[in-house]
Amino acid sequence: MAIDPSKFHLVNVVDTCAVWNVLSSTRLYSAAKEARCEFCVTGFVLYECLVKKRRAQKPTDKELMGRLQRAQRDGAFKVHETTIDDLQRVAQLEQRKRLGKGELSTIAFAMKINQAVMTDDQKARRLAQDVGHPLVQTTPYLYAWLIFTRRLSEADKSAIIQQHEETGQILRPHFEDAHEKALISMMNSGPRI
Repeated sequence: MAIDPSKFHLVNVVDTCAVWNVLSSTRLYSAAKEARCEFCVTGFVLYECLVKKRRAQKPTDKELMGRLQRAQRDGAFKVHETTIDDLQRVAQLEQRKRLGKGELSTIAFAMKINQAVMTDDQKARRLAQDVGHPLVQTTPYLYAWLIFTRRLSEADKSAIIQQHEETGQILRPHFEDAHEKALISMMNSGPRI
């Protein structure tokens, strides 16, 4: 998926992996909030994040769960329940790819309300694009946009990646690639006043 760091849709229906990736860095999440990005989840995603049993819960899982709960208390990551129609759309999507209910409900709900799907899962991104949803974004894309719009600086890069990795997340190469794309876009866009 090619990204344009100069553009980012502010309202995002976020799947489970993207919830963890956005919250993995307090600096990244803070910059996203300052930029007025909105993140919401479906009931399926909230279940996967906070209720679904894990084989072995790590301290980083507990930390991310706590961050999500605090964000929700602050009014972020609002939960939207899916309707019977949404679930039928999920069933139709499920026949096309082997994805979890969280990813499928995220795509179906984003399509319903015509907002961006935010997922870091390649199969989910492909499916959203295959069914004709034009608004598909990732956490590295958010990062690139925040760099491009100067809400994050060059100095934030190492802290964001370090915080991200400390929570057990694995997007370092994608953040580095997004960083490079943001810098190239900034150079190509000329001086900003």
